[in-house]
Amino acid sequence: MSFLSLTHEPLTLQATEQRLTAVYEAARKGLKGDRIAYAAGMKPSDFRRLQQMDPLVELAQEKGAADGEAALAEVLYDAATKYKDPKVALDLLKHRHDWVAKQQLDVTVDDKISVLKALELANARVDALTIEGTAVAVDEI
Repeated sequence: MSFLSLTHEPLTLQATEQRLTAVYEAARKGLKGDRIAYAAGMKPSDFRRLQQMDPLVELAQEKGAADGEAALAEVLYDAATKYKDPKVALDLLKHRHDWVAKQQLDVTVDDKISVLKALELANARVDALTIEGTAVAVDEI
């Protein structure tokens, strides 16, 4: 039996410009967590190790997410202001500026409420009803 020698070249993790750009682009598109790792061509475990080794990886991820959100916010803002889209404007107010439409309830009562009057009306309705029928005694078995 012979022993076959296999060469092993360990993976070197470095935050190269290419990897940082791939992380940035993935985060800019809205990907998160393991999805960023796959989009950047890494395994999630390698991506987490690289994040621990080099703070630039997290910076690229945060910057990409911020730039992506800013670009989309600009599109929404333009739709609301330049193109006067009321639905987009209302959604921006509600979801970004925590705006809530006033809930207003107007109640006007013309007559004074009287408990005695209500009882008189109820008694009049009961008097108007005539209950017909005969009572039958039921013997217990």
